[in-house]
Amino acid sequence: MSALEKIKKNPWAWVPTLYFIEGIPYFLVNEISVMMFKRMGVPNGQMALFTSLIYLPWVIKPFWSPFVDIIKTKRWWITTMQVLMVAMMVLLSFTLPTPTAEMLANGTTPISMFSVTLILFIITAFASATHDVAADGFYMLALSQKNQSAFVGIRSTFYRLANIFGNGVLVWIAGYFETHGDIPQAWRTTMWISTAIMGVVCLYHLVFIPRPASDRSSLAAGELKSGSRTVLREFFRTFATFFKKPGIWLAIAFMLLYRLPEAFLLKMCKPFLVDPNARGGLEMTTQDVGLAYGTLGVFAILAGGILGGILSSRIGLKKSLWWMAAGMTLPCLTFVYLSTWLPTSIISISTAIIIEQFGYGFGFTAYMLYMMYFSEGEFKTSHYAICTSFMALSMMIPGMFAGYLQEAMGYANFFWMAFACSIATVLVTYFVDRKIDPDYGKKGDA
Repeated sequence: MSALEKIKKNPWAWVPTLYFIEGIPYFLVNEISVMMFKRMGVPNGQMALFTSLIYLPWVIKPFWSPFVDIIKTKRWWITTMQVLMVAMMVLLSFTLPTPTAEMLANGTTPISMFSVTLILFIITAFASATHDVAADGFYMLALSQKNQSAFVGIRSTFYRLANIFGNGVLVWIAGYFETHGDIPQAWRTTMWISTAIMGVVCLYHLVFIPRPASDRSSLAAGELKSGSRTVLREFFRTFATFFKKPGIWLAIAFMLLYRLPEAFLLKMCKPFLVDPNARGGLEMTTQDVGLAYGTLGVFAILAGGILGGILSSRIGLKKSLWWMAAGMTLPCLTFVYLSTWLPTSIISISTAIIIEQFGYGFGFTAYMLYMMYFSEGEFKTSHYAICTSFMALSMMIPGMFAGYLQEAMGYANFFWMAFACSIATVLVTYFVDRKIDPDYGKKGDA
């Protein structure tokens, strides 16, 4: 065995970079784009609607995810989608438009000015969603069960580091270049930096991602046509068995409504942070947002998720569910405080963001565990993918209307409304809690 093959067999050689690059395009098109469009002067209503629609590929990815198993290898899908995403990033960097100074100052840039940008974001989103399916499948194929367990924390950590890099470092970089007075050029430069980093990691993966013998298509090339009926039958059976699961409608209600307060909040928190006081915002700089929300806030999410994992492993999902539901809802009040008092201290603002994001990370653990719990049984992987599509839908639908609601209500009333949506969280938690196996999630369970 050559030295290169030995390196490839070591999960440290590719698991961290695989999940880091998995996170970059996701956070770019779904979250960093919010800040970019806001700083480019796009009104909140249009910005929230169109950036929410970019969630669509993650909503519908179960409709094509089985074909990732059927056609080609997981490695082929991973590397091909990475090359495609880098190509889209290059085009984004070249084609990002330049609104006038008046548009930037008044927040009147029409979203139609970004038609090409949105098309490229959507293509990137489809590639990213497909990459997610292939990467998760490859992880299970290329690693033994022992290494899968050992590296689950590593993959999660590097995915979160991609969040910090995107929402923290990249936003801070954009803010730094904004201080030179040219906002569109600042974001173009930031896009080029993102492109360069993704390109380097993509080239690395072309060499260092292994080729396990188990990574093969379900059907050989010559069987593809003759096996099409079998493929379609299995494809539809996957969905049929999912929707025949006991308690399916309650599960769907939980997946759609548990995160409702955060779904509204997430789309409007960054515009609120940078909007001037005259519009009800905190008038923060882009750099400060990158530090407070994109860095400290993401560390708080990570800490909340770790604590949630420790708690659930000790007492199980059922006993920890209400604690996590409280973490998902109560910290929303921090943005009620911020929008009511409009503090100017970066320490006060950062503390409020840390509290809210910690609660979100803590509460989100229950959501992930419940999706895994509900996916147990035949077609576990495909059923979990369907659950994640409902997860994306739960963020997409509220986000589409969040901007228009905020424009009609103002920030303070909007955040009160988001907190009032906690009622939905409480209701679905109450009914789901009665159905969960008391022992599920405890350490040592199979």
